[in-house]
Amino acid sequence: MSVQTLGNRRGSAYDVKPAPGSALTHIPGDDGWPIVGHTLVLLADPKGFVERRAQRYGQIYRSRAFGHTNVSLLGPEGNELVLLDSQKLFSSVLGWDVLLGRLFPRGLMLLDFDEHRLHRRALSVAFKSGPMQSYLSELNAGIAKGLRDWPRRREFKFYPAIKQLTLDLAATSFLGQELGPELEAVKRAFIAMVAASIAVIRAPLPGTQMGRGLRGRALIVDYFNRQIPLRRERGGDDLFSQLCRATWDDGSLLSNADIVDHMSFLMMAAHDTMTSSLTSFVYRLAANPGWQEKVRGELRGLSLAADEPLPFARLDDLVFTEMAFKEAMRLAPPVPSLPRRAVRDFEFKGFRIPAGTGININPLYTHHMPQLWPDPELYDPMRFDVEASRARHKFAFVPFGGGAHMCLGLNFAYMQAKCFTWHFLNKFQVSIPPDYRPDWKMWPIPYPRDGLSVTLTPV
Repeated sequence: MSVQTLGNRRGSAYDVKPAPGSALTHIPGDDGWPIVGHTLVLLADPKGFVERRAQRYGQIYRSRAFGHTNVSLLGPEGNELVLLDSQKLFSSVLGWDVLLGRLFPRGLMLLDFDEHRLHRRALSVAFKSGPMQSYLSELNAGIAKGLRDWPRRREFKFYPAIKQLTLDLAATSFLGQELGPELEAVKRAFIAMVAASIAVIRAPLPGTQMGRGLRGRALIVDYFNRQIPLRRERGGDDLFSQLCRATWDDGSLLSNADIVDHMSFLMMAAHDTMTSSLTSFVYRLAANPGWQEKVRGELRGLSLAADEPLPFARLDDLVFTEMAFKEAMRLAPPVPSLPRRAVRDFEFKGFRIPAGTGININPLYTHHMPQLWPDPELYDPMRFDVEASRARHKFAFVPFGGGAHMCLGLNFAYMQAKCFTWHFLNKFQVSIPPDYRPDWKMWPIPYPRDGLSVTLTPV
């Protein structure tokens, strides 16, 4: 079957209607309050809500939120079933469509099965060694420039600062252009689109987040469509130019619509998840100065001048840095829950679950299971040394998903985290006020409601 045929048809996975709640009454659980179900409780305390449900009903339970009854499959076995999906039971498109479908249509998370595989293979060219080295060059320059303006020796809010920096990095390293008036408009459009993805009012009414988000998408579509022929003509090493030259197996170029949708999705994913992960990472380093010094010592062990760019060839030498970053993502995974919809009936641990059922797995829950992670609230990067990692279930740590839908930009994320750490810890000692604990909002992407108060002291 050709790519064009796959891209134009709606396969059986897309035709599966939501299973009615009456078909799920044999699954332990309840529907919560009339009309709202468990929505308000889930939004207020997603971690506590899931843990209480698991304690009461077990690791397979039903609940009702956002107007739908869903079944949660908790723990590494549930993660493996859904993410590995060797029988092609679960649609990612139908899981994410409610949140992302109108704003980021046909990004990789909104494609399934053979179509997803073909698109992923075409996009993979943008994450090979050559392009990655070019991205690192842009990251080195952008991070060094951005950190020069951060305040010293006084408290400031880290989260807004890193959010601005990661958006600037996504714009420059992905688009290969200096920030100017047009790119500033593109950045504002992305901010509006991301805000609209979790808006309570889903209709694009005047004055609503969804209305602003869809206007932002229209601006993004116009910008990328104007740029595509220019990038194909002049080339370039940035991600956008790579996608403009990417081809299908038959040698034909991706369509403009495919490039627009993939660029929109990749920029959104790279910006928001990295903002969350770096915020959690810096908080943990500030709260654990012993590990902060251990990571800084590893950086100095590279025997490079502190103001040099981090070389691509030295990324794999930053072992403790990667372990410390992983432990921060364990405690606050950038995507705490992952939705799917079953496209066929299946059984799991003795429960029959019908086609059309909304399925959730929960990395946040798995990452805090004491049987997998003793003393789970403790920040301990040594959990990720070789021996400890080998002994755990392979789906016990899933901050980037897994299986066919494993984050395509995983290596880019680790590279960006290491590059940021190189510049940040070579310049600053980061500290937090005594007994300070930020107030984290954990869903849909974790962030500190108070902005994370830190103090940077030059080293």
